[in-house]
Amino acid sequence: MKHFQREPEAPRTRVLLLLLLAYILNFLDRNVAGILAVPIRSEFHLSDTALSGLGVAFGVFYAVIAIPIAWLADRRSRVNIIAISVALWSLLSAACGIVSTYTQLILARMAVAVGEAGAIAPSYSLITDYYPRERRSRALAFYSLGIPIGSSLGLFFGGWLAGHFSWRVAFVAVGLPGLFVAILIKLLVPEPERGRFDPQSTIASPPGSAAVASIARNGSFWLLSLGAASGSITGYGLLFWLPSFFNRTFGMPVAETGTFFGSIFLVGGIAGIWLGGWLGDRLGPSRPGAYALIPASCLLLAIPLYAAGLFAPSLTLVWILFTIAQVLALAWLGPVVTAVQHIVAPAMRATASASFLFVNNLVGIVFGTFFFGWFSDAMKAAHGANSLQYSILYGLGFYLLGSFFYLLAAARLKRDLAS
Repeated sequence: MKHFQREPEAPRTRVLLLLLLAYILNFLDRNVAGILAVPIRSEFHLSDTALSGLGVAFGVFYAVIAIPIAWLADRRSRVNIIAISVALWSLLSAACGIVSTYTQLILARMAVAVGEAGAIAPSYSLITDYYPRERRSRALAFYSLGIPIGSSLGLFFGGWLAGHFSWRVAFVAVGLPGLFVAILIKLLVPEPERGRFDPQSTIASPPGSAAVASIARNGSFWLLSLGAASGSITGYGLLFWLPSFFNRTFGMPVAETGTFFGSIFLVGGIAGIWLGGWLGDRLGPSRPGAYALIPASCLLLAIPLYAAGLFAPSLTLVWILFTIAQVLALAWLGPVVTAVQHIVAPAMRATASASFLFVNNLVGIVFGTFFFGWFSDAMKAAHGANSLQYSILYGLGFYLLGSFFYLLAAARLKRDLAS
């Protein structure tokens, strides 16, 4: 058993806040495309299927490049990799605002994905080495608040900038601030010892093939990954397509849509992620299966709330139903990410996280964004102007599939823990 002195709170808190700030910018840059989809679709005269190419291109490159970067992060400075990644995606996101064709925009979003892929898995690994096991779910949940905060800011500012200036100005404005954050991370985040709070851990980095083989043999890893990926098909699909739904169903202009949907994602996302992290720390250390039971239960409860919200007669009721559903839909992050950290040795955590994100993002971002757009076009003959509404309704079925995989994971998590 290892023994460690208690980590001073000030450096630990500073590190977590800086990583959170980078994650906020990550999701701001990543998801601003959803609110800008309306003017982009109009300028380039796109169908819903063609518009989904923005998400598909981003998701493929994001998922594929993350694994080799994470493998490097398990062997080199995670801080340097994170700082370089933040600077890279910030510049490339700003470059999206100066393209002249839709093809150029897709290529630019692919380049943004390369930068963003290098930050999250190393950050998971870094946070795990700053916090002991009984506090990790909350720490990782706090870091994951970057998802609703960043996405909401993307909706707020992207919608406002597009409404008052143009979608091109929006890309430039949300991209450039990341350069300053990259410098702060490089200067103010120390690199901790790997596995410092883990008993009987193997600190030496295993060969790449051994790490991948160990992860591939872990049944809990695959069930957690498939559960998250199934849920993310709907989650990323909603994030990209709900602004278009509000525009078509309620006639909302872009700026108003950004404020309305941004408030839903901000309030519901923060509450949901923190709830999941608190429950994970409360139940997970003594009952590891709870790390999977929490998201399974929450996704099942979210389905009827989202379905009711799609056909609600007033915007007030839509806001209430969607916000409660968002609380439940994002409660999975803290528990599931923590479980992934616990089922592998410390020297493999960045690689395991990237492998998890590979499955989650390749399926979630790529298929989710494409499915809702393609299905909307496919159902226009049956539902006309309401085709996107029904595409989203049927897409909620992926939450049910995600719950099924999480329930299977809950039954075997205890036996698959690394220590």
